[in-house]
Amino acid sequence: MRGAVRLASLAALLAMSSPAWAHHSFAAEYDAAKPVNVKGVVTRLDWTNPHIWFYVDVKGDDDTVTNWGFSGGPPGLLTRLGVRKDNLKPGTIVIVSGYRAKDGSNNGAASTVTFEDGRNVFAGSPVVSPSKQ
Repeated sequence: MRGAVRLASLAALLAMSSPAWAHHSFAAEYDAAKPVNVKGVVTRLDWTNPHIWFYVDVKGDDDTVTNWGFSGGPPGLLTRLGVRKDNLKPGTIVIVSGYRAKDGSNNGAASTVTFEDGRNVFAGSPVVSPSKQ
């Protein structure tokens, strides 16, 4: 019994000492007045809470490749909506619609992802009108 109590205490201490992930509102990080729409190849997927992140290589008109990072919804929500980890595996060609980061970086909040077969899925980030920021 003592071992179980010690183990539970240790687990609680470790949980309290681990850094908390910051969770910010859409308006704090993204600009609803700056929609973004890119087509590219998924290079990486981080399927973790509080939001998934996926990365897309986008080829420009001058053949330069820019890697974009997109935040999506929480994994549980996306799973309930029918989006699974294997939908966004590296090598998948997608069109991502969303909103650009306020800092001007190549990051955004994804609102929809369209696949080559025409399927269009909600990515979990809110669609916010500029008047509601």
